[in-house]
Amino acid sequence: MFSIQYLIAFLVGGAICAVAQLVLDTTKCTPAHVLVATVSIGAIMQGLGLYEPFQDFAGAGALVPVSGFGSSITKGMLAEAKRLGWYGLFTGAFEITGLGLVAAIVFSSVISLFRKPLK
Repeated sequence: MFSIQYLIAFLVGGAICAVAQLVLDTTKCTPAHVLVATVSIGAIMQGLGLYEPFQDFAGAGALVPVSGFGSSITKGMLAEAKRLGWYGLFTGAFEITGLGLVAAIVFSSVISLFRKPLK
């Protein structure tokens, strides 16, 4: 059964990607600049307490783009800073995002065994 939440997630995720593409097309920014800016915006929004309500509204549309990664990094850092103090700022980034990073490395390594590099 179709849920309105799917539509909202699609529209919000698409809007985030469309804005990033517009920045790429209309400025001299490189993809790396846009990637870092999007992650940073997600991290800043999480630090200000704005990303959680946005994610509650948008669901996967806010979680899947790289802005969600920035939010996760900040969420882990803030949680660990409360628990461990300043030391938590350095370890907290890996607390929540560690599993995703390991999965990306493992799966990309396995796929690289079966694919030829691009020329």
